[in-house]
Amino acid sequence: MKKEAMVVCPQPEAAESGIEILRAGGNAVDAAVATALAQTVVDPLMCGIAGFGTAAVYLPGTNVHEYFDFHSPAPLAAREDMWEHLLEGETKDGFGFILKGRVNDIGAQSIGTPATLKGLEAMHQAHGRLPWQQVVEPAIRWATDGYFVRPGMHAFWIDEPTMGRVGNLERLQYCEDSRQLYCRPDGRPKPIGAPLRNEGMAAVLRQIAEEGAQPFYEGDLAKKMVAHLQSLGALLTLDDLARYRVQRNPPLVGRYRDRTVTTNQPPGGGAMLLEMLNILEHFDLAHLEHNSPAYLQRVCEAMKKATIDKDRCIGDPKFFDVPLDQLLSKDMAREVAEQIRTGHRFNVERVNPGAPVPRDTTHLSVVDADGNAVSLTHSLAMPSGIITPGMGFLYNGCMGVFDPRPGRAGSIRPGKSRFTSSCPTMTFRDGELDMVLGAPGGTQIAMGVLQVLLNVIDHGMEMQAAVSAPRFSSTNNSIDVCNRIPRSTTRALEAQGYAIGRNPYNYTIGWVHGVQVQADGLHGGADPGRDGVAYRLRMDAGH
Repeated sequence: MKKEAMVVCPQPEAAESGIEILRAGGNAVDAAVATALAQTVVDPLMCGIAGFGTAAVYLPGTNVHEYFDFHSPAPLAAREDMWEHLLEGETKDGFGFILKGRVNDIGAQSIGTPATLKGLEAMHQAHGRLPWQQVVEPAIRWATDGYFVRPGMHAFWIDEPTMGRVGNLERLQYCEDSRQLYCRPDGRPKPIGAPLRNEGMAAVLRQIAEEGAQPFYEGDLAKKMVAHLQSLGALLTLDDLARYRVQRNPPLVGRYRDRTVTTNQPPGGGAMLLEMLNILEHFDLAHLEHNSPAYLQRVCEAMKKATIDKDRCIGDPKFFDVPLDQLLSKDMAREVAEQIRTGHRFNVERVNPGAPVPRDTTHLSVVDADGNAVSLTHSLAMPSGIITPGMGFLYNGCMGVFDPRPGRAGSIRPGKSRFTSSCPTMTFRDGELDMVLGAPGGTQIAMGVLQVLLNVIDHGMEMQAAVSAPRFSSTNNSIDVCNRIPRSTTRALEAQGYAIGRNPYNYTIGWVHGVQVQADGLHGGADPGRDGVAYRLRMDAGH
């Protein structure tokens, strides 16, 4: 195979940063960390150094295959029943709960313990090749020299709020620093093409480049952050920051047809993904017309079953006994497939369900010339809207997905991490790396990754075609489709009694970015629903 490397992600600026690091002699981990840090600058509502994430690292030369899970736990001051009396409803797709006063959705109490920066540092310390300062430098340059508002970024900023959720524009306008950075004087978001610079974040990143993550978790930056947030009523304390630890876990391993599929452990979305693949393995999808009514019906019922099981059974394993053996049982999958084949329809329960809500997350996939690979998904969940004056970055809003009802898999507990659908994934064929992929998209992440895997494995698509194909989802009792699914298809499903939700966007339901490893080189797929790119570095060409 040609000596090639590749970075795929939704932001051209971030992909440039990863390629720069690869060109300088860095490995896939160096490139992934540089790309992720750049993403925190150039896509500030989608991710941040005060966010959370999960990353797969594969280094075949040293027999490394592990996950760095840097989830954002609830602060230690949180209580299981503290919001029980505020419950108003649940989003239609199960991504979070609607509370009176929206205390879990925006503002200081919505903030979980920041995790992303420590996660990226842990990855680099364990497996990076270049100096930390060099890996951080591209992000500093983007913050200092600037970038501009991209179409995908702007479309997200102006999305209308749904079902009582706080709209993205309100998050941009929530505090003075954010208004100054991202809004015009009249409060409207800056337009496409407007230059953006962030000197406050550049200063924070310079200190991090020099001193590492320590000042952010135990030093002067931590003290400044917590003093400001507690003045606003936040639950977060210095103790939360000082105690935070990144988890390193083995992959969750499954099989689908002739592929080995590796993904993340709970509370990530990997178990959902493998459960769906186990069910769908019992259908001859290759001989069903792609995205036909019969195809959608079978895949969507598998999605619904996995969603039901997620709601009931998947939480933070430190607090909840997740029955993985049962969820990933091939026997159970066979029984479920037979139920679907005979016309059974699964029922997804929701509390006063409203409309789906857009998500704030991003992804990157990297493969270097030595065959090392990283798949990394990171997020703010939903931005809290808060920036500590002069520091330039938004805090996460991770508390919004916790179930305010005690005694459930997703209930609030001090130090507990909430479920996330994020499932950075790799596949292997005959023991060799085959695909590296993942996606943003809230509850739709696993559904998007699933469909790309089916597109490649069952339908023989290359990665770009696989991520560009029209998608659908069912994380509730309706079938949600992007606008490129023909109405003849949805009318046929409606005639069978299915409710259909048609999204006005042509490209939606997760935004998958992946790399396919083939004999003739690396094939990238950047989802057209974002501003993404697949940048290739040909090592033999010297550029």
